[in-house]
Order: sequence, then C-alpha cells, then structure tokens
Amino acid sequence: MEAKAINFLKFLQGTKQFAIPIYQRTYSWTQEQCKQLWDDILTVAKDENASGHFIGSIVYVEKGLYQISAVPQLLVIDGQQRLTTLSLLMAAFGKVLEENPTDIEISRRKIENYYLFNSEEDGELRYKLVLTQGDKGTLKALLDSHQLPQLASPRVTENYYFFLEQLRKLRSDLRTVYQGINKLLIVDIALNRDHDNPQLIFESLNSTGLELSQADLIRNYVLMGLDSKEQTELYNKYWRAMEQSFGHTEYTVRFDLFVRDYLTVKTRQIPNIRGVYSSFKTYALASANSQVSISQVIADLYRYSKYYTRLAFGKEPDPQIREALADVNLLEVEVAYPFLLEVYNNYENGLLSKEAVVEILRLIESYVFRRAICGIPTNSLNKTFATISREVDPDNYVESVKATLLLKGSYTRFPSDEEFSREFVVKDIYHLSKSRRSYLFRKLENFNRKEKVDIGEYTIEHILPQNENLSKAWQQELGPDWEELQKTYLHTIGNLTLTGYNPELSDHSFLEKRNAEGGYADSPIRLNRNLAKLEHWNEAEIQERANQLAQLAIKVWPVPALASDRLDEYRAGLIVESLDHTPLEKRVNALPAPIRELFEELRLRILGLDSLIRERLQVTSILYEKTHFALIVPTKKALQLHLKLRFDEIVNPGIGCKPHGVWKEWTTLLNISTQQQLEDAMKLVSQALRSSNLDVSLASPPNELEALFSQLRYQIASLDANITENVLASSNIYYKKGANHLVIFPRRTGIDLWLKTRFDTNSDPKSLFKVGNGNMAKWSMIREKISTSAQLDDVMKLVAQAFEKHKVQ
Repeated sequence: MEAKAINFLKFLQGTKQFAIPIYQRTYSWTQEQCKQLWDDILTVAKDENASGHFIGSIVYVEKGLYQISAVPQLLVIDGQQRLTTLSLLMAAFGKVLEENPTDIEISRRKIENYYLFNSEEDGELRYKLVLTQGDKGTLKALLDSHQLPQLASPRVTENYYFFLEQLRKLRSDLRTVYQGINKLLIVDIALNRDHDNPQLIFESLNSTGLELSQADLIRNYVLMGLDSKEQTELYNKYWRAMEQSFGHTEYTVRFDLFVRDYLTVKTRQIPNIRGVYSSFKTYALASANSQVSISQVIADLYRYSKYYTRLAFGKEPDPQIREALADVNLLEVEVAYPFLLEVYNNYENGLLSKEAVVEILRLIESYVFRRAICGIPTNSLNKTFATISREVDPDNYVESVKATLLLKGSYTRFPSDEEFSREFVVKDIYHLSKSRRSYLFRKLENFNRKEKVDIGEYTIEHILPQNENLSKAWQQELGPDWEELQKTYLHTIGNLTLTGYNPELSDHSFLEKRNAEGGYADSPIRLNRNLAKLEHWNEAEIQERANQLAQLAIKVWPVPALASDRLDEYRAGLIVESLDHTPLEKRVNALPAPIRELFEELRLRILGLDSLIRERLQVTSILYEKTHFALIVPTKKALQLHLKLRFDEIVNPGIGCKPHGVWKEWTTLLNISTQQQLEDAMKLVSQALRSSNLDVSLASPPNELEALFSQLRYQIASLDANITENVLASSNIYYKKGANHLVIFPRRTGIDLWLKTRFDTNSDPKSLFKVGNGNMAKWSMIREKISTSAQLDDVMKLVAQAFEKHKVQ
C-alpha cells in the first residue's frame, strides 16, 4: 500500500479512470454535506495563511492484474462520495465559467480535459469517473449536457444543481472559488493487489459504521472478494433486484432491518441492529464451513427479501392475505416479521394454505391488539416471535401456533376474554395513536359487514362532550356527580362513536344530538344504532354501551379456540426455550455459529430426557435441575459440561473427562465441539440423570399426575418473570418472588401446596386453603391434594392473587 498527500486537482490530472465497483452503494451525499464542503472551500480560499484543506482519502486498486488498456482503470474502495461530489462541483464550475467568461487561468475546456474526461479516448474510457448502475447514466448526461434519463439519480441531480446555483450567485467572484478548490488536499492510497487485502482495509476505514449502513457493508463483503464476472452476475441477479424491489428510500431505511430479521430466522438469535454486518459475516463463514457457498446464501437472502417486501410494503398479490397484513402492520408489530418470514417460506413451499396464513395473521393481530389494550409491555415480543417457530409442530402448524400463544404466561400472555373486556371498557381509547384509534373503530364498525364503511370520512364523536363547562342540561342528565363522571368516562369506548357531523352536534344535549339531521338516529353507522333508541345518556347507559362493545370486541379480536385436552397435551410437552438472562444471552450471541448450534442442540437434548427437567439460567451457564445434575458452560472454542457423576463411575466415556476440581461428586467433560462429542456426552448425561439422588416421590410421580405436575410448575413460573424456582430438597420445590413464597410437594396421591400468605373467606370462598400452625402459622396449605385439572385451576387463581397482592410481613 502506498499513501501520499496530494492536491486534489493534480490527483485527477493524467489519463486514468476511476470506477465505482458494483458492490458499492449508490451516491448518497445530501445537500447538507455539499453545503459543508462549499463553505469549507470558501473559508479556505479567503484564509491567506491556509496552504491547504484536507478533505479525506481516496483508496483504489487496479481493476485487474492483466489490464491491456491505455487508460489505467482503478476500482475505488473508499472515497467515492468525495470523488463524485467534487466531480459534480467541477462540472457545474465549467458550465458557469462558460456562461460568465472570467479572466482566470481555468476554463470549461480545461476543466473537462484535465479533470472530467480522458480527452483522447472514446466510449466508456472517455470518462474519468464511472459510477454504479443506478448513478452512471445521470452523471454521464450531466457531463455531456444531454437530457437526463427517465429514472435519473436524485442525489446526483440535486447536488449538481445545488453547486450550479451557488456558483451562479458568486459569478462575479469565481476566482475565489477556484482558489479554494486549488487548496483541497486528499490522501492518495493506492493498494497493491498482490499484497493488500481490500476487504480488511475497507473495514478498517469504515470501522465506525458512520458512513455506510450495515447493508452496504454486507454487500461489499459479499461481492468484494469475488472475481469481476461473478460480482456482476450476483449483483445483477440478486442484489440489484433487492435494491429495486425495496426502492431507494425503503432500501436506505429498511434493508438493515430486513437482514436482522433474516438472521433471526436463520440463527434463532436477534442481532443488535448495529451489529448486523458482524452477525452476517459470522453466519456466512459458518455456512461456508457447512459447504454452503456465498452465492447460495445471497440467493436465499434474495428469496426472503421477496417475502419481506410483501410483508412490509403492501406488495402481497392475494387480497385476503394483503388485507390481514395491512391490519397487522397498522399495529406496528414489526417484531413479528421473523416469524412471519418463516410462515411465508412455508406458504411458498406449499406447506401452508392461504387460509392457514390468514388465520395465523389474524391470530397475531388479536394477540398484539389485546395486549395493547391491556397495557402489557411490548419489550418481550421480539423474543416471543423470534423463538415461536421452535415450538411449532409442522404437522399441526396452525393448531400448535395457537397452543404456543395460549400457553404464554405473565408478561408474554394472551389476555383472556375476561381480562380484555375488563380493560377495554376503561381504556382511554381517544388518546390511542391516530392510526390505532382509526383501526379500532374500523374493525368494530365493519365486523361481519360485506359493505365496508370507509371511516376515513368520519371523525370521533364524544357523546358526553369534552367541554369542561358542561351545559345545565348535561349536568342535570348526569346528576350531582357530573364532574367525576365526565372525568371517568369521557375518553372511554362507551362514550365514543363515529360521525360526519361533529361540528353540527357540538356540545348539544343528548336528545338534540340524537334527533338532529345527521344525528345518531339519522346515522348509517352501526355503532350509532343503539344510541338512536335511548332517551338518556348517563353513567348506566355509558357502562351498558361499553359492555356491549366489549362483547363485540371479543368477537373481533378472538382468543383462539382449542380443545382443553389438546391444550393439555401441548402444555405437557412444553420445554424452556428462551434465554432471558441478559449476560448469558450476550455470551451465547458471541459464540461462533457451529458452537452455538451445538449449544442449542445440547439444551434441547437434555430437556428432552424428562418432562420434569428444568433449566436455571445463570450469568455464564445453565444449570439443570432434577435436582442439580448438569451444568453447561458455553465458550467460544467449545462447550464445557459438568455432570453430577463420579469420575470413577464412568466407563469408556469416548470424550475427554476429568474429576471436577471443587465438587468431588462431579465430573467435567471438556471440549464438546463436534456432533460425535455431543453424542458421547449425552450418554453420560443420561447416566448422571439416572444416578441423581432425587426422591422417588419427585422423580417418579404416577403417570396420571405427571402432566398435572408439569402444568402446575409451568403455571407458577408463568405468573411473573421474576419468580425463581429451586429444588430445595429431595421432596419439594420452592418458589420465590420478593416476599412471596410457595412450596409444592409432589406425592403419589396428589400434590401438596403451601403458600406464605393468609386467606380469609372473601379471598378464598371455596375454602381451598387452611391456616398452618406452629412455625407455619403465617402460611396457608391446600386442604385436599391437587389431583385434577379443576382443582388446579381453582388453586392457581388464589396463587396468582397472592403473588400479585399479598405482602408478607
């Protein structure tokens, strides 16, 4: 590599051609950046003490080893934005000099011959700068004073005319401009193709990630290492097609997001949006190790990009799917895209019908909207949708998606009809975002309606007016507590409707609003039908209407229907899938893809040994309890597995082992980095599980109680993400969240349960619990062992109540 500082105009002189490779992004400087360059030129021109102004570097490499051309062709690795911008400035400068002849040592002819064209060449070689396909024709047209192409590059055109305008304003002082341009300096960096790695140098120059998007870096990484023919083929066939399908604006804004979702699908990990490039490199290298070529990776990326544009940009051809997608997108649930990309992939491959896709979209719509009405935080949704495919049964796809969402608990729950309707009637609907508010009223008004109403022509009407100074008629209508009633119900669904006559209805009394031309009795809107029959509008009527609309909302956004016995089957097979412990998650995300895949397989294989095995996520490891018999520590080179198994009990391990240094009853398995080593390790995991000292009452409940026991453990853990589970001894499991404590004892005849709280007849009307005695006087214990699903449901209502409301003194 040879680097030297040089005057920019001298750098352009001589016969040469700078070509922007097809893998580089299109020209993207804005007028703001051009204005900064313009101001710098004028400033340095007027500063007699400034000998030069550094504007950055231009890095290039010879196009090929065996060039046979009178014009050296140089591929620009870095600096195309500066090079293009200054070329536009010089082209505009030449045009203004021709318009305003000036007695200075530069002219349009000299500018073109020295800095813009190789004057003795013809065709493509005539141009000193050749841009990428999206910009090439526009720059050529401007330099040759030809008509712009139909799809002219907006950035190239806008910036050329910006400089033209600035120069025309200074036409009487063009000498100053030329002096400033003459002081511009660059660092000329010529790479040696035999000794320099363009990709590494490119990454180093762009290490801050400020100049290039993650998608730009990925494109350069993919194409830069290929020969010219393969570059052109892959770019034209896949990458250029993706750019065009996204469109310039969406490509700039959304392509990074698409690649993140694609990698989430492929790796089951969610990359940080600023680390998409790094994650893609890791994925590409892992693919190469699995004999998947980079061209196959890009072809797959292109295939998923077509799904993404249909998801995100309304390009879905089927009207039913397109309508369902539009509703999902109105809820701003982009976190669902990784899962929906997989749904699309299955649909395109004939594994899902159109009806199944619509049903899944409507299911997601209900799930997200119900959660929004119930005020459930959304920060868990990205992991929910990133991992949901792991729990899907390909043979019962839609049903298993329903079951998976229905079995979510705590902050990932699917709100029940009871919870949804309760929150729906008290929610401040009026102050939802405008798009969500319109969506809500559109869905309510058009439910089961073939002739759809365009509610865009209507506005939200407060039946009870917003005016704080209510008229005497309204005060009498509401009664002495009118101020409190207005405050309580004003913006709730019971008091809101649609109208095209908002100004006319204004703050008039209810009967005047009802009977007016265009009023409630004269309205084509279904939501106003019941209002047309009422004589009064008071608290009772508001509540009644709110409850009616809540019942309608339950139908509009339904909970999926699934038989209880089928749901129990899915619940019994549930296993822990997600890493919720942030330090461990970061550690796993940093693993090389092959080790991460082994790690995930080992987790699933261990959990699959017994339905009672549970994971406890720690800072750098995962502990497996039944009781503690295994511990996984992931490292970048391999997995370490610690087993509660004496070293002298192991026969023909087939894998490197040694006694644990601290725990005498444990053995450490080293360097699990291949599939065969994992198979050998699993034999020892099974042995350790069989040898664990768990009491028979916990290890082997009767078959009819095993599913019930699993349901109880799952439902307790699902109440709150902060509830911790610990197998304290060989016969019980202990749960804790803050001051709340619960212990369960699995027995052969049923399950005992103790809860550290006191119940009275109001909170426990069925007298399921009785007060403990002695040291357990502050606890309540179940009167009869839990042995049926009905008992379990009743008990869990009280457990949930205790964890939510009761504080232990």
